[in-house]
Amino acid sequence: MSTITTNAVQAYARAAGITGAPGAAASDAAPSADFASLVQDALSHAVQGGKEAEMKSAQHIAGNGELVDVVTALTAAETTLDTIVAVRDRVISAYQEISRMPI
Repeated sequence: MSTITTNAVQAYARAAGITGAPGAAASDAAPSADFASLVQDALSHAVQGGKEAEMKSAQHIAGNGELVDVVTALTAAETTLDTIVAVRDRVISAYQEISRMPI
Protein backbone atom coordinates (compact mmCIF):
# COMPACT_ATOMS: atom_id res chain seq x y z
CA MET A 1 0.00 0.00 0.00
CA SER A 2 1.46 3.38 -0.94
CA THR A 3 2.11 6.14 1.57
CA ILE A 4 -0.63 8.31 0.06
CA THR A 5 -3.16 5.49 0.30
CA THR A 6 -2.11 4.73 3.87
CA ASN A 7 -2.45 8.41 4.83
CA ALA A 8 -5.89 8.58 3.21
CA VAL A 9 -7.05 5.45 5.04
CA GLN A 10 -5.73 6.81 8.35
CA ALA A 11 -7.42 10.18 7.74
CA TYR A 12 -10.72 8.43 6.97
CA ALA A 13 -10.40 6.28 10.09
CA ARG A 14 -9.78 9.37 12.23
CA ALA A 15 -12.71 11.23 10.66
CA ALA A 16 -15.03 8.25 11.03
CA GLY A 17 -13.90 7.54 14.58
CA ILE A 18 -12.80 4.00 13.74
CA THR A 19 -10.16 2.66 16.10
CA GLY A 20 -10.05 -1.06 15.55
CA ALA A 21 -9.52 -3.56 12.84
CA PRO A 22 -9.98 -2.33 9.28
CA GLY A 23 -13.42 -3.96 9.13
CA ALA A 24 -14.63 -2.62 12.46
CA ALA A 25 -17.77 -0.55 12.41
CA ALA A 26 -17.96 2.95 13.84
CA SER A 27 -20.40 1.69 16.50
CA ASP A 28 -17.65 -0.59 17.82
CA ALA A 29 -15.37 2.40 18.38
CA ALA A 30 -15.41 4.88 21.22
CA PRO A 31 -18.09 7.59 21.03
CA SER A 32 -17.15 10.02 18.29
CA ALA A 33 -16.86 13.76 18.70
CA ASP A 34 -19.16 16.30 17.14
CA PHE A 35 -18.71 17.54 13.58
CA ALA A 36 -17.03 20.80 14.58
CA SER A 37 -14.28 19.01 16.48
CA LEU A 38 -13.77 16.61 13.58
CA VAL A 39 -13.30 19.56 11.22
CA GLN A 40 -11.00 21.28 13.70
CA ASP A 41 -8.91 18.11 14.07
CA ALA A 42 -8.67 17.71 10.30
CA LEU A 43 -7.55 21.31 9.87
CA SER A 44 -4.98 21.09 12.65
CA HIS A 45 -3.67 17.88 11.05
CA ALA A 46 -3.37 19.71 7.73
CA VAL A 47 -1.51 22.62 9.34
CA GLN A 48 0.80 20.21 11.13
CA GLY A 49 1.52 18.44 7.83
CA GLY A 50 2.37 21.76 6.20
CA LYS A 51 4.69 22.69 9.06
CA GLU A 52 6.39 19.29 8.80
CA ALA A 53 6.90 19.78 5.07
CA GLU A 54 8.41 23.22 5.67
CA MET A 55 10.70 21.80 8.36
CA LYS A 56 11.88 18.99 6.06
CA SER A 57 12.51 21.53 3.28
CA ALA A 58 14.54 23.76 5.59
CA GLN A 59 16.55 20.77 6.78
CA HIS A 60 17.31 19.79 3.19
CA ILE A 61 18.33 23.34 2.28
CA ALA A 62 20.66 23.38 5.28
CA GLY A 63 22.17 20.09 4.09
CA ASN A 64 20.78 17.99 6.94
CA GLY A 65 17.88 16.24 5.22
CA GLU A 66 17.13 13.86 2.41
CA LEU A 67 15.27 14.91 -0.72
CA VAL A 68 13.05 11.83 -0.46
CA ASP A 69 11.82 13.00 2.95
CA VAL A 70 11.03 16.45 1.55
CA VAL A 71 9.07 15.04 -1.38
CA THR A 72 7.18 12.61 0.87
CA ALA A 73 6.24 15.35 3.34
CA LEU A 74 5.16 17.72 0.56
CA THR A 75 3.08 15.01 -1.11
CA ALA A 76 1.36 14.15 2.18
CA ALA A 77 0.62 17.83 2.86
CA GLU A 78 -0.71 18.30 -0.68
CA THR A 79 -2.93 15.22 -0.40
CA THR A 80 -4.32 16.41 2.94
CA LEU A 81 -5.05 19.86 1.51
CA ASP A 82 -6.71 18.36 -1.57
CA THR A 83 -8.89 16.20 0.68
CA ILE A 84 -9.94 19.18 2.79
CA VAL A 85 -10.79 21.22 -0.30
CA ALA A 86 -12.84 18.34 -1.72
CA VAL A 87 -14.76 17.95 1.55
CA ARG A 88 -15.36 21.71 1.69
CA ASP A 89 -16.69 21.68 -1.86
CA ARG A 90 -19.03 18.79 -1.04
CA VAL A 91 -20.33 20.54 2.08
CA ILE A 92 -21.00 23.73 0.12
CA SER A 93 -22.71 21.74 -2.62
CA ALA A 94 -24.89 19.96 -0.08
CA TYR A 95 -25.80 23.26 1.58
CA GLN A 96 -26.76 24.79 -1.77
CA GLU A 97 -28.85 21.75 -2.63
CA ILE A 98 -30.65 21.89 0.70
CA SER A 99 -31.28 25.63 0.32
CA ARG A 100 -32.98 25.00 -3.03
CA MET A 101 -35.44 22.50 -1.53
CA PRO A 102 -39.01 23.72 -1.30
CA ILE A 103 -40.38 24.07 2.20
